[in-house]
Amino acid sequence: MARRAGPVGRGPYAGRVASRSGTRPTYRCTECGWTTVKWVGRCGECQAWGTVVEQGAPAAVRTSAQPPPRPARPIADVDARTARARPTGVGEFDRVLGGGLVPGAVVLMAGEPGIGKSTLALDVAARAARDGRRVLYVSGEESAAQVKLRAERIGALADTLYLAAETDLATILGQVEQTDPELLVVDSVQTVASAEVEGAPGNVGQVREVAAALIQAAKSRGIAAVLIGHVTKDGSIAGPRVLEHLVDVVVQFEGERHSRLRLVRAAKNRFGPTDEVGCFDLGDGGITGLPDPSGLFLTSRDRPVPGTCVTVTLEGRRPLVAELQALVSEAAAGSPRRTTSGLDSSRLAMVLAVLGQRAGVPLGRHDCYASTVGGVRLTEPAADLALALALTGALVDLPLPVGTLAVGEVGLAGDLRPVTGLPRRLAEAARIGFTEAVVPTGSLSEGGPPPGMRVHEVATLAEAVALVDRAARAAGTTDRSRPMDGSGRPVETVAARDA
Repeated sequence: MARRAGPVGRGPYAGRVASRSGTRPTYRCTECGWTTVKWVGRCGECQAWGTVVEQGAPAAVRTSAQPPPRPARPIADVDARTARARPTGVGEFDRVLGGGLVPGAVVLMAGEPGIGKSTLALDVAARAARDGRRVLYVSGEESAAQVKLRAERIGALADTLYLAAETDLATILGQVEQTDPELLVVDSVQTVASAEVEGAPGNVGQVREVAAALIQAAKSRGIAAVLIGHVTKDGSIAGPRVLEHLVDVVVQFEGERHSRLRLVRAAKNRFGPTDEVGCFDLGDGGITGLPDPSGLFLTSRDRPVPGTCVTVTLEGRRPLVAELQALVSEAAAGSPRRTTSGLDSSRLAMVLAVLGQRAGVPLGRHDCYASTVGGVRLTEPAADLALALALTGALVDLPLPVGTLAVGEVGLAGDLRPVTGLPRRLAEAARIGFTEAVVPTGSLSEGGPPPGMRVHEVATLAEAVALVDRAARAAGTTDRSRPMDGSGRPVETVAARDA
């Protein structure tokens, strides 16, 4: 007996039969544009989760060749004078940009709320206007009156600085045509929306369309544009990843909320290096550059204090002298506490383990607290040696001799490894007034120490602890005896055993 066929719209295979005659859907990643014929939870290109959405089937379009309006020229005949960078008047910002703003370039400035993006952009706009350039500042988050109040507070008023409070893309483009500026500032790109794209301002489609239109206007008119962008909770720039690919420069703001120090880095720069760092001081009067920020990371005191050590870190190509502080106390009960501020907690745990196993400094039963001065964050391994010496000094209650610093990476075997850019670090420390330095063996192969500085090269962490311990006791900086450990016995370091 033959089986009677059921309705087309029913059964487990009904959808498949219907899809054969219809248009096959495609799926596209909203972050990078990667496409696939079936839905997946993770993008195969940028590895982002939950960004693949269904799109309509792309129409088969074939692009035919067209005669170019301007023929290609030999590269030697191209005039590059129009692409020269023009200084903004903010030296630290010019350092990060590679000399200034290039006409037609688009800079994306991102950072957490309240970190100083709008203040710096308004200061740059006012300085460009005082230099005789026409500047258009578009605010999508504040009214024109609110922007003027901030400009009065930071002294950023100029005759050729024009303000517009707009969130519609078509209106902003009309303002650009009417004003014809040389510098355009949009604060922020996530607040602007286009009527041609569905969705609320800030979604992926809106940000992509707004950024593409503003970039096209800047390129066609030769306008330098600064776009201020929001960041997500994990610190990445909000919106599609293609936004960072479209712009010429991506600048990131860094800094602690409770600190006045702000660091500006270039994550992408088509016109300059990406290893430069700009230092700024954010205060009531605005944001100002710090050409010599080393003094912010040091504590001024009349006499040395146990548990402190100075090191030199490299922020990009700029050496910064920073101070580390450590406090060691006997653990009351349970597991000892390990607390850091401005340092990586995993590096602290590693340094404590190496000190106990390789240098004879017992810290396993003590609460250890480590911090930096001035809100600077030290992430490079070159600060390991200074952290180890600060912890040792806090344990034995002996301060380091005045004018001493330490630079070096600590290995798990207790050895000290050389770090990059040591001559540059020591030269900066000598300029400030430091006279003694403890560094790994073989670090000065490129040249000798800077004038007025004595450099001690040691191979292991135990040797460094012993050297500094003997120097501190010989200097007579304190008359306190060594503290007791958890078992009631005196703490015995390598230097004490050698003596």
